Amino acid sequence: MELLETQNPERKKLLETSERHKRELEKEVKHVSERTEKVLKNALVIGGALAVTYLLVSQLGSGKKKKKSAKVRLQAAPVASSQSAAEEEDETPSAFASIGTKIADTATVMLLDMAKEALTEFLKTRKKENADS
Repeated sequence: MELLETQNPERKKLLETSERHKRELEKEVKHVSERTEKVLKNALVIGGALAVTYLLVSQLGSGKKKKKSAKVRLQAAPVASSQSAAEEEDETPSAFASIGTKIADTATVMLLDMAKEALTEFLKTRKKENADS
């Protein structure tokens, strides 16, 4: 086959051009797959951060919902003096509950900050890639 290529210079030129285009397409496909992989990793990090934040807030914040539902039940039923004392104790959060709330708030802020940084980095790289195109 090489014998035919050397005999016809136009065919040789077309084959070289074809190989060059093939290499360029392979480079472009590789570049697109790398960008897609990076975008997916960023999306997974952000989604994971939001999921963990949601779970922390829902787990640590679930005590408040129970207290509110208990208060509603107590208000619906006739109130005795001992029940009103128990209700007053429920209104003031315990030290453990306040610590849990502070930890949840801090974790939420940290995770949202991480998600924000990942998003800004992603948007900067995307803007840069669009400018390069």
